[in-house]
Amino acid sequence: MTGSPNLSGTSEELFAVANAIAAVIGGSVAIEDLDWRVLAYSSLPRQRIDELRRRGILDRRVPDQPAQLQQYRQVLAAQGVIRLPTLEPDELPRAAVAIRAGDLPLGTIWAIEGDSPLDSAGESALLDGARLAALHMLRSRSAAELDLHARADALRGVLTGNRTAEEVSFHLCLPETVRLTLLGFAHARERGSDPPLTVRLSAAATQHWAALHSDAAVATVGRTVYVLLPNDPPATCRRLAEQAAVALSRTLNAPVRGALSRPTHDPGALPLLRTDVDDILRVTTADPAGPAVASLRDTHTRVVLAHLADELARHPELRHPGIDAMVEHDRTRRTDYVMSITAWLDAVGNVGEAARRLTVHPNTLKYRLRRARDLFGIDLDHPDDRLSCWLQLRLQQEPSVETPTSSGSDPDR
Repeated sequence: MTGSPNLSGTSEELFAVANAIAAVIGGSVAIEDLDWRVLAYSSLPRQRIDELRRRGILDRRVPDQPAQLQQYRQVLAAQGVIRLPTLEPDELPRAAVAIRAGDLPLGTIWAIEGDSPLDSAGESALLDGARLAALHMLRSRSAAELDLHARADALRGVLTGNRTAEEVSFHLCLPETVRLTLLGFAHARERGSDPPLTVRLSAAATQHWAALHSDAAVATVGRTVYVLLPNDPPATCRRLAEQAAVALSRTLNAPVRGALSRPTHDPGALPLLRTDVDDILRVTTADPAGPAVASLRDTHTRVVLAHLADELARHPELRHPGIDAMVEHDRTRRTDYVMSITAWLDAVGNVGEAARRLTVHPNTLKYRLRRARDLFGIDLDHPDDRLSCWLQLRLQQEPSVETPTSSGSDPDR
């Protein structure tokens, strides 16, 4: 995993702060964030240093120790500089101070004491260093947030047709040769779900991808969060999408579905990839048993059925009038023509298999098929008529597949 230096507050200024503190105290100084990552460290000649600090600098992360968590809690709870006992035999004594912006904790500074114990000048250096570090970390955080917003605007613009491929390539710093994959995330539509859930999903997804993938661009359009991944192979994209779906579902305490587009080398194709993602989420978010993450290949049949349902809704005159009449007949007279014909079609015309599924005698099923032709004018002898009939009956059974993001008028968050 990679992380943006700006997001963690790392900058040349923080290294200068660490060196300034070390010059007063005499020992190595490390500036850390709340995740125990080493953001900056002193590099003065002849400063006191131990193996634990060397390991932290090399790994850019503090090595785990059993009693370390309690020490961090002490530092963050204290209002000033505190001295801490050593945790290993070869560890040198340390003093530490919390980095805060008002009441907001940002990190910690740890200083190995010099040849003499920490004095008032050393304490003042640590306190002054903590105030300076807070300013630099806040400034870096603000710059990172502005960068995230700019990248989100660029991605949202190209997905909604308001920006060109050249503009999005410039704003996202995409190389000339790039492989792009678009992910989409939306919460499953359940009874009682409401718009605030989409707002929470957007915030959680932005935070998740900022920490996980420094090159990802994240934008919310309508009720879908889109994530653009540059130059990740397909297997990596699916793995990251699956991890994100699990993490976001846990954060929201609600099921989140993910969609995976096909890769492209053309930034101008991103609106088409968005169509793929929307089609996938349209069917998976409507299905309580749908996969957590899916591609168009995984959902091809249901996506095709959803588009057919759209066409029949736009052009109701294309519907076979006998199908609607049969559905209404079953509803008002408690007959089973729809169930019988559907079972027969699902069994590819095998009367015995269909009758077994219906738990009726084969002759009973044959009678219903004949009566359906007489009552509703449904001809099951011709293959095209059978296909048309099956499609309309199949669409009657489909759950609602309302499009999660309308292409025409998506509200920007």
